[in-house]
Amino acid sequence: MYFDTHAHYYDDAFDADRDAVLSSLPETGVELVLCPGCDLETSRQSIALAERYPHLYAAVGFHPENLEGASPAELAQIESMAAHPKVKAIGEIGLDYYWEKEEAGRARQRAFFAAQLDLAEKLDMPAIVHDREAHRDTLDIVKAHHGARGVFHCYSGGVEDARTLVILGWMLSFTGVITFKNARRALEVLEWLPLDRVMIETDAPYMAPEPYRGKRNDSRYVFRMADAIAQVKGLSTDEVARITTENGKRFFGIT
Repeated sequence: MYFDTHAHYYDDAFDADRDAVLSSLPETGVELVLCPGCDLETSRQSIALAERYPHLYAAVGFHPENLEGASPAELAQIESMAAHPKVKAIGEIGLDYYWEKEEAGRARQRAFFAAQLDLAEKLDMPAIVHDREAHRDTLDIVKAHHGARGVFHCYSGGVEDARTLVILGWMLSFTGVITFKNARRALEVLEWLPLDRVMIETDAPYMAPEPYRGKRNDSRYVFRMADAIAQVKGLSTDEVARITTENGKRFFGIT
């Protein structure tokens, strides 16, 4: 059984068949799914989905690409939503310098990220971190929050940053990117990374793994990440599925 630790099922890519996909997951071997919010509305939608499907859990927060019109005062609403019993993390939060080129916008991202890590510390909840082309600043903010714990989703850094995060007690999660032919860097990280720090995810509906690349992604493809990790670690896919599911349950506090 698999735990897809990051999938956006409120996305309009699922409007036509959302219930069919989510209802079918347990019979396809997907035991659990974590659906992170990206702003107030999608955080509410994640909670609503978690209320409807027993195998789905939610996270709440502001994604760095979703800050337009957002106010720091709205973090009080995130805190309120985080009290819901099926909310297991603050996320998806972090930095994205790929899309944001202006320093003023990047500074705003950093401020929101730091404030949301403050909230995660206050609530003693894990954080789900997005880091795209902002490795140094993301890591610096994480290191400044000594009481924070979390996961770097869709990990894209190198081995040295991975070593730092492991020392800090953080987890790393991997998407279908590790099945791509040009995935050398991620595979090098996985060769070194202790298995108790590994989680797997689809980031659905994005980044479908090979041989489904280019299609809409969903949790039924999460087995491909386990396949890829099994090859790197010299284990069976079933062993990787079991270990990463246990890791995800422990990390999110799901019993």
